Amino acid sequence: QMQLVESGGGLVQAGGSLRLSCAASGRTFSNYAMGWFRQTPGKEREFVAAITWSGGTLFYADSVKGRFIISRDNAKNTLYLQMNSLKPEDTAVYYCAADRLALGSTWYKSLNDYEYWGQGTQVTVSS
Repeated sequence: QMQLVESGGGLVQAGGSLRLSCAASGRTFSNYAMGWFRQTPGKEREFVAAITWSGGTLFYADSVKGRFIISRDNAKNTLYLQMNSLKPEDTAVYYCAADRLALGSTWYKSLNDYEYWGQGTQVTVSS
């Protein structure tokens, strides 16, 4: 089993920044592609960003492209999401997830491809 623990969420004004972290344990972190997803009440969980095992390839949802940056530190077993120019519509619970195989061309945005999930961290952006 892999354990994923998110942190760094909170309340921020529109235009502000937050950095989320996801600490991994229980499995070899560098063997997993990683993703960030978010969810608001009554809506499906949606893809935000993903990163391959070594960090060589990044993927972003159109809604966050140019504002969010995903990164990882395999030596620290930690995934990050730097969120800049935050908007009220970014308000959600943010989840990190781990994908061992990352198969196919759309693995990064497919919830079913991810084997492990964190418990989520709340991000609230006030207008």
